[in-house]
Amino acid sequence: MAQRPEAMVVMDRPSFEAHFDPERLARLAGLVGLGGEPWSEELDSAGARARLAEVEVLLTSWGAPALTPERLAGAPHLRAVFHCAGSVRGLVTDEVWRRGLLVTSGADANAVPVAEFTLAMVILAGKKAPFIAAADAGPPSLSGSARWGDLSNLRRTIGVVGFSRIGRLVVERLQANLDDVTVLVSDPHADPGEVAAAGGELVDLRALLPRVDVLTLHAPALPSTAGLIGREELALLPDHATLVNTARGALVDHDALAAECGSGRLFAILDVTEPEPLPPDSPLRSMPTVLLTPHLAGSLGSEVHRLTDRALADLASWCAGEQVADQVSAESMALRA
Repeated sequence: MAQRPEAMVVMDRPSFEAHFDPERLARLAGLVGLGGEPWSEELDSAGARARLAEVEVLLTSWGAPALTPERLAGAPHLRAVFHCAGSVRGLVTDEVWRRGLLVTSGADANAVPVAEFTLAMVILAGKKAPFIAAADAGPPSLSGSARWGDLSNLRRTIGVVGFSRIGRLVVERLQANLDDVTVLVSDPHADPGEVAAAGGELVDLRALLPRVDVLTLHAPALPSTAGLIGREELALLPDHATLVNTARGALVDHDALAAECGSGRLFAILDVTEPEPLPPDSPLRSMPTVLLTPHLAGSLGSEVHRLTDRALADLASWCAGEQVADQVSAESMALRA
């Protein structure tokens, strides 16, 4: 583009401060015009509306208001939205697609820490480390026990539900880091060849569940996936199996999970719940067979800069008239988290 487009950064203050250190803010200013104030956390004040009426580009992240038809009506020049976070579900509306706006997402970058966290939790689950620590039970037997099962990460079978961008990375990392591991994948939309190339075997969910030592969830929260892991599915898991959920809490029937974990038959590591956080009286909060982590898997701290850098790279490509790598479409959103 001969002239730098005008842009506006829209996100809450903590997100802005995490994304844009002086170096990245300078990179942004080298690509676009930012007006007098580069950042806003809202789009409805008189000042924000005046700026919105001028810009061609929005850079958004956590805390950005939804791009409703009313707000978009005040943005006649808007052409592109570069989202410096993962899912754009709470941001875009049908009006965004109707207007043909370019939308990008940092979901690929955000997948990296989630996959890393998942790998760590799977390895901990193999040794039942969080649960033995919570029970303060002392050193376990070398041969395992009726309480814990086989405490090992050798020759494990791991079930991955959802061959999403995160699911794919999890499969690859499991194969790279565990010896003689079998990775089973369940996803009705996955290509068997792509799953095999990553190191997994595509199977039906009902066939997968009885075979796994650890079940890790990476499916999106859609009407079709609500309660995907319910009472019947949990009953199919072998004794001592561990459920790891870093995806969405709505995928799991929490009452059914509480019953299984309360009996001591199953274990769970939950980074996401439904609702989030769990109510104070939820039985899952006090079970030694359950580890709750407060949505830690996604990008935090310096990891956020991966998301900023992806958005800035996409913005640079767009400004140069080149193909944008991380574009989201209305069709792709139907299968995304």
